Amino acid sequence: MTSVSGPDGYMSGFGNEFETEALEGALPVGQNSPQRCPYGLYAEQLSGSPFTAPRASNRRTWLYRIRPSVLHAVKFRRAAESEWKTAPHHVAGGPDLGPLRWDPPAPPAGETSFVEGMRTMTTAGDVNVQAGMAAHIFHVSRSMEREYFYNADGELLVVMGKGRLAFHTEMGRIEAEPGEIVVLPRGVKFRVALLEGPARGYACENYGAMFTLPERGPIGANGLANPRDFLVPVAAYEEVEAPCTLTVKWCGGFHTAEIGHSPLDVVAWHGAHVPYKYDLRRFSPVGAILNDHPDPSIFTVLTAPSDTPGMANVDFAIFPERWMVAEGTFRPPWYHMNVMSEFMGLIYGVYDAKPEGFVPGGMSLHNCMLPHGPDNDAFTAASFSKLEPHKLSGTLAFMFETRFPQHLTGFAGDLPTLQAGYTDCWSGLKKHFDPARRDWGAAAE
Repeated sequence: MTSVSGPDGYMSGFGNEFETEALEGALPVGQNSPQRCPYGLYAEQLSGSPFTAPRASNRRTWLYRIRPSVLHAVKFRRAAESEWKTAPHHVAGGPDLGPLRWDPPAPPAGETSFVEGMRTMTTAGDVNVQAGMAAHIFHVSRSMEREYFYNADGELLVVMGKGRLAFHTEMGRIEAEPGEIVVLPRGVKFRVALLEGPARGYACENYGAMFTLPERGPIGANGLANPRDFLVPVAAYEEVEAPCTLTVKWCGGFHTAEIGHSPLDVVAWHGAHVPYKYDLRRFSPVGAILNDHPDPSIFTVLTAPSDTPGMANVDFAIFPERWMVAEGTFRPPWYHMNVMSEFMGLIYGVYDAKPEGFVPGGMSLHNCMLPHGPDNDAFTAASFSKLEPHKLSGTLAFMFETRFPQHLTGFAGDLPTLQAGYTDCWSGLKKHFDPARRDWGAAAE
């Protein structure tokens, strides 16, 4: 017998304590674990943080489900090796040290689900000590049918690049399209279905502290990613009495169990350890309104902090549509070397610092203490353009930035779309120094 119950919809907010039920009265009132739960349900707590974590960072959810999860974990068998890799993962050889960039890779051969179509580009840190991350790309050409998955290694931030996907989770259903992200917390079971396909995108697997909103500091109480724009699904459950598979990723290994029902059988829940989505087009950017170029940290949407203040385990930043108005200023990102390691992707449009060679579906890697910045065309245009108010339209790029060096996988190093001549984009940069002319370039304006 198969049935799906529960309304479609979302609740608004970030880090909230939510409560929702797909059947009236399914959620116990005044206690978490009654002697007998309504409708014959089982009470189960999913903890995304230690019991004694400070209240502000404590994440747990109480689930009221048709069957408890202990029925899912009794017959795991190791699954086949996957192109989804986990840190520490070091591959001998590969490209020489330096900035790297890729054109969009071709989809995998044959039909692939969300999990089967995941390909790891870089890994950083060590999953065994819950520090670091991995950057992935994915292609989806088939829906997961009676196939379910959860990640014990970290939370998964999914950046949609093409197509539309439905994420059926224990807490409800999330639909996502290009320009949106979906965050699937550690331990939450889900399956992914195509709404229109095929689909592709990027993913960041965060092994460390959960993503949270960055502090705004002097910006104040509003701006950047506002909590009200994050959406959490309402309760919906599957009552599927048929053979199903559940796969768990645990310390880099994949393990599969055969179960006789859908694990998405949560009828009601309350808590803060929840999946959510966010429309990146609702980001409220701040920037220079007189001169100079602020640090790109002003574009941080989510951050996963580390034990070193201000040095994130992972930052997720975007470069959205925005007005450029700074006077007497080189407006694109400046040249720099960074203690952080940056993996970038382009969702749509043109990235202002790299107008050529960086295309939607492509990606770049600028590792710790490797110099990078605008190419020659961007430098020349920005140095001599008339500085009128200018809006960057139809563009959306993102960055996964981490305190750890990002190591290439064999898949990334062997991709035929790796641009062998990427660093040539800086070869046209010339020596302009002239000690006799302090006002260099004035005659060319």
